[in-house]
Amino acid sequence: MKEKEQIFKLREELSQHNHSYYVLDEPSITDFEFDVKLKQLQALELNYPELYDASSPTLRVGGEVTKNFETIVHAQRMYSLDNSYSKEDLMDWEVRLRKMVDGPIAYACELKYDGASISLTYENGLLVQALTRGDGTQGDNVTANIKTIKSVPLKLQGDYPYKFEIRGEIVLPFSGFKTLNEEKIAAGEEPYKNPRNTASGSLKLQNSVEVARRPLECLLYSIVGENTGIQTQFDNLEKARSWGFKVPNVAKICDSIDDVLEFVNYWDVHRHELPYETDGIVVKVNNLFQQAELGFTAKAPRWAMAYKFKAEQVSTLLEHISYQVGRTGAITPVANLLPVELAGTIVKRASLHNADQIDKLDVRIGDWVYVEKGGEIIPKIIGVDLSRRKQGSDKIVYINYCTECESPLVRKKGEAQHYCPNDMGCSPQIIGRIQHYISRKALDIEGLGGETVALLVNAGLIRDYADLYELTADQIIHLDRMAIKSADNLVNGVQASKEVSFERVLFGLGIRYVGETVAKKLAKHYKSIKALSEATLEGLETVDEIGVKIAESVVAFFKNEANIRMVSRLILYGVQLELSEEALSNQTTQLQGLRFVVSGIFETVSRDELKELIDSNGGKVVSSISAKTSFVVSGANMGPSKRTKADSLKVPIISEKEFLEML
Repeated sequence: MKEKEQIFKLREELSQHNHSYYVLDEPSITDFEFDVKLKQLQALELNYPELYDASSPTLRVGGEVTKNFETIVHAQRMYSLDNSYSKEDLMDWEVRLRKMVDGPIAYACELKYDGASISLTYENGLLVQALTRGDGTQGDNVTANIKTIKSVPLKLQGDYPYKFEIRGEIVLPFSGFKTLNEEKIAAGEEPYKNPRNTASGSLKLQNSVEVARRPLECLLYSIVGENTGIQTQFDNLEKARSWGFKVPNVAKICDSIDDVLEFVNYWDVHRHELPYETDGIVVKVNNLFQQAELGFTAKAPRWAMAYKFKAEQVSTLLEHISYQVGRTGAITPVANLLPVELAGTIVKRASLHNADQIDKLDVRIGDWVYVEKGGEIIPKIIGVDLSRRKQGSDKIVYINYCTECESPLVRKKGEAQHYCPNDMGCSPQIIGRIQHYISRKALDIEGLGGETVALLVNAGLIRDYADLYELTADQIIHLDRMAIKSADNLVNGVQASKEVSFERVLFGLGIRYVGETVAKKLAKHYKSIKALSEATLEGLETVDEIGVKIAESVVAFFKNEANIRMVSRLILYGVQLELSEEALSNQTTQLQGLRFVVSGIFETVSRDELKELIDSNGGKVVSSISAKTSFVVSGANMGPSKRTKADSLKVPIISEKEFLEML
């Protein structure tokens, strides 16, 4: 019994030492003493396997091998942030906020660390899951790798909720990055390019032992969950710190936008003194009730804004221009550059966007050009060093034919890009359309990636989406790098895609201007591809948020004989091209023509669920009260100015219960 007690004592002691060293930066014992105790615990646990504990410090050393990372849907979506690049953008944002919420607004300002986003789930104080951001809707399960990061607590302390998620950033400190590269160089290997990419790549290593060798850290910034009792973003940070998470202590509450700008100015200068890469400031409305009131757009929270520090610029030589053909036939000119290091990566290419941009910059072959990363991600040319231009250089004459199929290019009035009209015979367009069809937000076909699509097209096995459903393992086994199991997985994945919902298939068809949100609206309104194919221009324009441009594109798609044949084949093969009975049963027209403003905090259902109920029953959710508003659904903490405005316009205010009774 004495040895068992020693196991519990060592676990508690080592966990506390881990917290002191990796979270508080206050080591309480030497590394040697820690290693001795850790080895002692490992030996004891080996003798008592029945006392296995998922939160034991011995699991930090890794050992699990993950060949395929399971993709899991986030319980709550991980949104990206809207970016601002000037102080005027921040001030404009504040003006918009003040029109939408009542009372004074305080802001929580935090540094924007440049790493890999992560969402950690805890149950009963134990780490049970770690997901990458992925596409924001679903991410990869990297729990085994995250457990090796010593600043991630496996077991919490204090008054934590039973279940919650916490979001943060996995970063690689400059010191650790330097050490890793010294080891790589000593071994005669290519050094890593930058800390951010190294941190992100580490999360997808198959062997967790390798991850454990990398000095990664996890900096937390946002708690997500019901009934946490937290009322402000700053409390979020304080609570997380008290539970054992590593939370940067530079966050500050600002009572005005002037204070925010002062914070921005300070860190724009002093960020170079930090141990981690940063690329900006994140400004959030501090009050969580106000955050709920502001809500989200389709892509980002309205209550947060990222201020990006001025992008790094370099000068390099423009060697030549190539032209890329996209899936819609759009031609994109690409500057091929003398390789140059920019913001930690080697840049060889930069987009020139279109013919107008080339004319505007007056860029020429052989020019020395200034390059920066737009939003610190996409390289772009922002100017030309005219002092270094060679005499006699010629202006660039934009191509008038497709570089892939030699078809004459077209440029429609009012559009910036040139297009190749040979959509059924131009290889990059064919490959691009099928790659879009199989992408994650569309059919998400397991076992089929972009490179394999290109192989299948180039081998003459497929020409459109419908051809996928005729593929056999015998046909594709002869392709490069295609084993028997891979061929079987691909065919099975294609067949399984027949169960994907109508709105995702509609998005996958790649109709121009029909994105994910528009596809959902069209699927909900028309309910089947047959009804949509028969829709008129006038009829389409009556659908919520469908304008002339989208309507014309949809009508044009179904006028194309090749598209009609392809859709007919998809129907024949059993692809879901109409709403399922379950989806139809969840739809009514009870709220048709009614407009709702949702305000406050609710008990029975969440705000998002409430909005979904309105939408699925034919109503429309709007953000502000006007004379056209039918009802305001009011929860706790509804803003007094909204109530006053509703009363002045005689808009009925109903409770959550009254709304649910309407259904």
